[in-house]
This record gives sequence, structure tokens and C-alpha cells, in this order.
Amino acid sequence: MDTYERAQQFWSVLAFAAREQKIVSYEMLHELTGMAIESGRELGHIYYFCLNHDLPLLNLLAVSKKSGKPSDGCPANLADLPAQQARVFVYDWLKHGAPSADDFRKATAAETLKTV
Repeated sequence: MDTYERAQQFWSVLAFAAREQKIVSYEMLHELTGMAIESGRELGHIYYFCLNHDLPLLNLLAVSKKSGKPSDGCPANLADLPAQQARVFVYDWLKHGAPSADDFRKATAAETLKTV
């Protein structure tokens, strides 16, 4: 399983968390998916997909248990984190379905091209 397929699994957990208006720790993501706690790459794919499709940043629901915030490696501007998380909570994620691994691949590639 590659990082894009793992991002699909994370997406499902985070979309359900959003529906329930819950924040998810990295440890909880690990327990629910069996994936490594170091999940920055997968969460990055979710961030790029949301950014490319003008969606609330679903990845912002995954946080460090210690700080209650996304890790320092998160590319999003976290100045208004509570407001951004509130936008994630009110968006109807289940209505729109989950992206495919290829959707994540394309979104990440598009962002990579922008920074080159």
C-alpha cells in the first residue's frame, strides 16, 4: 500500500470525525488504521487535495495529543485553527464521497509543480 492509498484510509477516518465534530490525535489515527504515527505525508496529500478543490482543510482535524495542534510540518497557516476546524465540521464530507488514490496523487503533483 502506498502513501496515496493510506491517505484514502485517513480521509475516511477524518471525514467521519468531522461529521461527529471530533478532533483526532495522531495516535488515534494509528490505532484506527494500523498506520504509522508518523503520518505527515498522508496528511499532506489530504491537505493538497483540499487546497486544489477549494475544500476546508480536513487534515487539520489530526493533531498531536501533546499540543492539540497539527505538527510543525503542516503546511497550512494555523493562525485561525479553531475557525478552520469549525469549517471542516460543518462541511458535508460524506455527501461528496472520498477521493481515489489517483486523486491524491494528482493534487500532490499539482502543488509540487507550483513550488518548482
